[in-house]
Amino acid sequence: MGTERSACPRCESLPQIETGPGTLFLKPPLAHTFGKVKANAHRAGLAPVRIGEALSIRVGDGPLDAVVDALGQGLTAAERQDVRVLFQRDGQELSIGYYLASESLEAFSARVGSGWLRDMLTEERMTVLFQPIVRCTPDHPVFAYECLMRGVDPAGALVPPGRILSTAKSAELLFQVDLAARRAVIREAARLKIARPVFINFTPTSIYDPHFCLRTTVAAIKEAGIPPGNVVFEVIESEHVPDIDHLRNIMDFYREQGFRIALDDLGSGYSSLNMLSVLKPDYVKLDMGLVRGVHTDRYKSLIAAKLLEVARALSIVSIAEGVETAEEFEWLIRHGADLVQGYHFARPANPPAL
Repeated sequence: MGTERSACPRCESLPQIETGPGTLFLKPPLAHTFGKVKANAHRAGLAPVRIGEALSIRVGDGPLDAVVDALGQGLTAAERQDVRVLFQRDGQELSIGYYLASESLEAFSARVGSGWLRDMLTEERMTVLFQPIVRCTPDHPVFAYECLMRGVDPAGALVPPGRILSTAKSAELLFQVDLAARRAVIREAARLKIARPVFINFTPTSIYDPHFCLRTTVAAIKEAGIPPGNVVFEVIESEHVPDIDHLRNIMDFYREQGFRIALDDLGSGYSSLNMLSVLKPDYVKLDMGLVRGVHTDRYKSLIAAKLLEVARALSIVSIAEGVETAEEFEWLIRHGADLVQGYHFARPANPPAL
């Protein structure tokens, strides 16, 4: 399969952020919400004009984030989702595509307020921390590293992934963030000359079409000289995947390129167990909620032991996450876990702990 480097327009471009001057059109769902938005506009010194069931508001030059924040004051989360927004820049012609591009006030607010994340992506201010995955033996040598995305702010401080991902989801930048994270892993693994397998987290919903979204990633891995067998793509948030066939297509694409597959959070819900038969992964990760205190909790120990038994029977390599004590580690050794990771061994770092 070809890995030519033509860009995926969905993953490798950033949607435009509207700036004034122009006109904001807002259509609240109810008269009560209409009144709240109109009152917010007046308090902000704007001049709302009623057009049927919608409001028209002129805005001046510059970013719209402060204006949109003011209009959303006091609205519930449901109201922010139900208010529809369109922005027409001065001189912009109206078309059917323009009308179809309306979005919720919540999504519009997130998008116009995502400048810090867009700057981070444009300036490639993404880095990676590496957490060791060690063999479940008394001497616990390092087998691989899980790669954990972090952003870097203009002052050089790390930005936690939760803030990045929550903004990316709201601002419809998840495709771009996932691609930037994959590229950061490849760049840092090559720079540090990591010869062990690297586990790369990815959210299946961030892959629009594997043949377009992933081919530049495949090409970058080859250019970096990383053996395909040393790359493990770790499926996270599998319970949120609405299209199992789409996920299977992504996995098939990865396997065709020689990569391996890991399933995260086994035991955290029914869906993750069901995914075993769908994905047939090379690795499964035992959810840290089961691992914490497994040696003292009868329910956890029974469930964890059975899951490890299933992994062995299916010839799937098991990894226990979140190991924090020697007692948890000893229990996992006794019950046949293959690999472990957690603060008991090392915290994520760059360069990684050896």
